[in-house]
Amino acid sequence: MEHEVKTEQPLLGKDGRIIEEGWARRPLWRYDRKAIKGGSLVIKEWEYWAIVNQSQGYALTATISDLGYAGLMALSYIDLKRRQVAQSDAIALLPRGTIGLGPDSRAESQVSWANKKIRLAFFNRGNSTRLMVACPSLVLPDGTVGLDFDLTLKRSKDAESLVIATSWEQQRKAFYYNEKANCYSATGTVRRGMEREELLLGEAWGVLDWGRGRWTYQNTWYWASLSTIVENNTVGLNLGYGFSDRSPASENAIAYNHTIHKIGEVTFDYDRSDLMKRWRITDREGRLNLIFEPWVDRSTLTNMLIIKSVQHQLFGAYSGTLTLDDGSLITLDNAVGFAEEVYNRW
Repeated sequence: MEHEVKTEQPLLGKDGRIIEEGWARRPLWRYDRKAIKGGSLVIKEWEYWAIVNQSQGYALTATISDLGYAGLMALSYIDLKRRQVAQSDAIALLPRGTIGLGPDSRAESQVSWANKKIRLAFFNRGNSTRLMVACPSLVLPDGTVGLDFDLTLKRSKDAESLVIATSWEQQRKAFYYNEKANCYSATGTVRRGMEREELLLGEAWGVLDWGRGRWTYQNTWYWASLSTIVENNTVGLNLGYGFSDRSPASENAIAYNHTIHKIGEVTFDYDRSDLMKRWRITDREGRLNLIFEPWVDRSTLTNMLIIKSVQHQLFGAYSGTLTLDDGSLITLDNAVGFAEEVYNRW
């Protein structure tokens, strides 16, 4: 049985272990870098945003991360019509907490990073976050040069998200504290070269992946996400496994009108030799019956001897059914989201 945590508390005890492992509907654990055992090189902190504009046929991503040995920053433009990706990234060596990612996803904070090529700034105001991201030299799939977006992502203060705090069986002082928050409405501007687009309310939807932790050295994980509208209702999907001991809780859930409907163990059935073939996603309880059709692979490779990352984030379309807690059936028909397979060694 998965354990739902319902009271606010410190994340880690004096021994560096999670006090109460499980999942929650909002961030109830208080994160403190100083409580982590093992030194600054093993601490991982990241904030990742993905925004999908299905009607206009593109997606945007932005990442600021401090992974101890290195900071990885990235932005990307996924052209869903041409099925091509443009990406720019950068590495900061040995940041060890200096990038300034905050301890609480719901508290006011800001973090920024820039070099000669890319600029990223995230301004968090609790229920909304402003993203200011630019890469003037990025060549987009249609040949346009330059990407700049200034977006505000909002949810209601009562919106639930899927929060998980789990550890590794082989090392209980290694932990994963993460929030996946679906269905942020996105407004603002996207500039491609000299072309400026104003996003309309309800046109684009974003997901936040906010994480803090101490990981073991080598891991492979799987994650699927979707944020969309079905019959004027927001529908979010967060599914994942392979990372830490999930016996206290999984991070699988449907978010319907910003309320979490918890799901147990899931399976991604796909061809590892050809990730672009159809995926089938199901769960043990029969509440998921999904086909994912990949359109484009946002793949990245980082290899710095002791540090290696191989990432495949596939954007495409979900079709099938989801069953809510009360038995209601939600039907998806080519709703755009993503699924990923990631190997990390650091």
